[in-house]
Formats: sequence, structure tokens, C-alpha cells
Amino acid sequence: MKILNILARRYLPLDGLDEAVAFHEALIGQTARLRFDYPEYDLRLAQVASILFIAGTEQSLKPFTATHLTFLVDDIDAFAAHLPRVGATVLEAPKPVPTGRNMLVLHPDQTRVEYVEHRDKHPADVLP
Repeated sequence: MKILNILARRYLPLDGLDEAVAFHEALIGQTARLRFDYPEYDLRLAQVASILFIAGTEQSLKPFTATHLTFLVDDIDAFAAHLPRVGATVLEAPKPVPTGRNMLVLHPDQTRVEYVEHRDKHPADVLP
């Protein structure tokens, strides 16, 4: 059971996604290694390095903006079992998403964290 990476979440309007991704790709020197549409929620997502860009309308973003961070993990089921034992609350149990599986957790300090286990793990997503 390991946290592979921690992603900062950046919420923005749909028409700002391409410009934001291009800027950060040039700044960081990495291309987006994840980019997909999430039509069920009317969102588009992209990841550059450890930044997760989540683009949508004000209405489509509203349910997600209370989530502060995304933790990429190696075993979401192990975390789902472990976190309540250490004082966290699983708000949404693990479920399928376009990249694998995720769950929503409230940490004891009131930080809302999305935990994600990617189906296709990228070597650059593992912290040193």
C-alpha cells in the first residue's frame, strides 16, 4: 500500500484548458501524460507533471471543487480498508472511472482527497 504521487488540482473553464496545459508543458518541459473527456460529468481532464487540470462549466465543476488533492495509489482497496482505522472517512467507496478506480475521502484535518488507482500506471507518476 503506497501513495505513488500527489496531484495539485486546478479547476478552470473549458475554454482555458488547452492554454493552461500548453503553458505548463513548456514551463515544466513535459507533455501531458493524461488527457481525456469525462462526458458523464461534462468535464475534460489533463495531467502535466503533478498538476491535474479539471475543466468544465461552473455547474459541472461545482461538485468537485471541494476536493483539495488527488492521491495516486497502488492499491485503492487496501487504502479503503486502512483509512477508517486511522480516522479518515470514506465519503464515496471505490468505483470505476475512465482511468481506473477512485474514491473520495475526508481526512481528519477536513482535507477532501480523491484517491485514484490508475489501470495503466505511468512510471513518471511514482514519487522518488
